[in-house]
Amino acid sequence: MHTAFITHPACNEHDAGPWHPEAPGRLAAIQDHLIATGLDPLLRHFEAPEVTREQLLRVHDADYLDALDARSPEHGLIHVDPDTAMNPYTLAAARRAAGAAVQATDLVLAGTVQNAFCCVRPPGHHAERRRAMGFCFYNNVAVGAAHALASGQVQRVAIVDFDVHHGNGTEEIFHHQPGVLLCSSFQHPFYPYTDMNFRAPNIIHAPIAAGLGSDAFRAAIEDEWLPALERFAPQMIFISAGFDGHRDDELAQLCLTEDDYAWVTRVVHVLAARHAQDRIVSVLEGGYDLPALARSVRAHLDVLLT
Repeated sequence: MHTAFITHPACNEHDAGPWHPEAPGRLAAIQDHLIATGLDPLLRHFEAPEVTREQLLRVHDADYLDALDARSPEHGLIHVDPDTAMNPYTLAAARRAAGAAVQATDLVLAGTVQNAFCCVRPPGHHAERRRAMGFCFYNNVAVGAAHALASGQVQRVAIVDFDVHHGNGTEEIFHHQPGVLLCSSFQHPFYPYTDMNFRAPNIIHAPIAAGLGSDAFRAAIEDEWLPALERFAPQMIFISAGFDGHRDDELAQLCLTEDDYAWVTRVVHVLAARHAQDRIVSVLEGGYDLPALARSVRAHLDVLLT
């Protein structure tokens, strides 16, 4: 079996400005590192299709999609919030990013590949059903998970999110949906300043204080995620793969390393083997220090390839 690597050149055309951390160079850094370290030929490469409106409507409202289309600029930038901007190519990139998650889901469910990594941007896990925010427009991982459930081939999917920022959008879309378990680890308190008093039976929070690193991260996964995941016994696992908790990433204050990302990927890999017929779809979220991002994705893929 193989690992799919899914991307599209259009994902490089979204550009929120010269000083914006969520920049086109992120994908080039990953791909260049995979080539330089010899991992690239071991992956099965696919070009992401465009997501369909029907696929987006499983997780986003029609009026939200229409409003985004209407606001897309013919030139220059338009801000949808202080951190999140569209250029003329943003929605084309976002459609490929969400389409990658759908294609990855189809490839894994068909048994064409064992697992898949979507090397795409803009990211998605902050996008709510009716709101773009936090660099995100369409919730890519939610689109993929909803597509898996709509296929009828699985009835239980887990989403695990180790981005340094809480995936508020994924939570808003799926809270109280019994076929989805969402497990998140994130720096707290930190953007998007999620209310830790919110509770839903299918939502697992593992907040980590600023300045902490491997020990706190691994304990949070073992103590909070693993019991819930074992009880839920997912038939497919999606990963919101954010690497901005790395100690070299200046946008946050966690102290993780590539070894931590390899470790958490291995934990998910073992769970997928036990419950989900090895079925994993991983979708890139954050990670803004380019060398750390590239090394972390390499560590993540090393485990997916085993």
